Amino acid sequence: MIKRFLPAGARRLLGIKLKPQPPPYALLDQPGQLQPLLDDLDRVDEVALDTEADNMNCYRTKICLLQFLIAGKVYLVDALAPMNFDPLYEKLAHKHLIMHGSDYDLRLLHDLNGFKARSIFDTMLAAQLLNRQRVGLAGLMEDYFGLVMSKESQKANWSKRPLTEKLLDYASLDVWHLPELRDLLTKQLRKLGRVEWLDQQCQRQIESGQVGFPSGDENAWRIGKSEKLRGIGLSVLHAVWHWREAQAERLDTPPFKVCNNSLLLQMATRAEELGNADAIVATVHLGRRHPRLVRSLTAAVDRGLQTDPANLPRRQRNRDHRPLSPHELAFQDRLKADRDTLATKLELDATLIANRAQLAQIARDPESMTGLMLPWQCDLIAAFPAYQAGPAGT
Repeated sequence: MIKRFLPAGARRLLGIKLKPQPPPYALLDQPGQLQPLLDDLDRVDEVALDTEADNMNCYRTKICLLQFLIAGKVYLVDALAPMNFDPLYEKLAHKHLIMHGSDYDLRLLHDLNGFKARSIFDTMLAAQLLNRQRVGLAGLMEDYFGLVMSKESQKANWSKRPLTEKLLDYASLDVWHLPELRDLLTKQLRKLGRVEWLDQQCQRQIESGQVGFPSGDENAWRIGKSEKLRGIGLSVLHAVWHWREAQAERLDTPPFKVCNNSLLLQMATRAEELGNADAIVATVHLGRRHPRLVRSLTAAVDRGLQTDPANLPRRQRNRDHRPLSPHELAFQDRLKADRDTLATKLELDATLIANRAQLAQIARDPESMTGLMLPWQCDLIAAFPAYQAGPAGT
């Protein structure tokens, strides 16, 4: 027990690693239980927040649990419980949030109810700007506090009720150390003069979250390796992909659990050779696992066989994706060389300054940088010798 009370720094120096002890928490899973949480929100300006979601057991991703740390109290809120969450989200929108890997959570919360955070401190983004080798929460907990967090619950079914004590303990730990971690990361960022960089990254994260998750792409059926298909094979792929989506939504299960991509491609590939719906469906042996789906799948394949490939949705070409000219390629190479040199000097992941796609866009149009990059990135790139020399520079 003496080891547990040693300061985190001392434990790290001594090589002591401990299993974290879950903090006390209040589980709110019944109507009328939110009021204490709402009252505590009124008393603070800052909240640590995390979510647990399920996208492995249902058709549409859903938030299953909300974890809060408010003035030293941990609240676990069952997001699937029959409660009115509008007052919670309304109050939360006015708080500064401490989060880890917030991009996914912010997109989920936006898609759920249009939520937008006022401001955030993302400990993962901070760790990236410090060039930490491990930026996941478990890695940071071990590096900074000597605490080894269990990973068993990361793939758990969070939509299953009741939630086990083990899962609730795990969930409570996701927010318990965030304020202390934030303070340590901020101290290091301040030494390097990168606090403003993080502020800009976090604001961009909030703006990206307002986009939510992509939906309604009429070319989503063009799955990996479909570019090798021609003619009727594409028509069959289009038909069976949409069949799978409809069945997955009806059954409220992920599409891959109905029929994975490799089986869809297998049917599409055999379409030209076999030309018969029954024969094509027989090649995937779906009846062994889902005998009730065979009839509707066969009908879908038949529709694909009867569809003119010329009538399928066409890809819209993006002009910004045109190949770079030789002069632009040379300019991109010079920009990349300057970026890599600076990244080494700053001990920073080079892609945080500018990734390959961004360098290509700057090479096409140097003036596009201000609309493409964050201010701190623009300041660094504008000082590149290659950028100052311009596309014609040598």
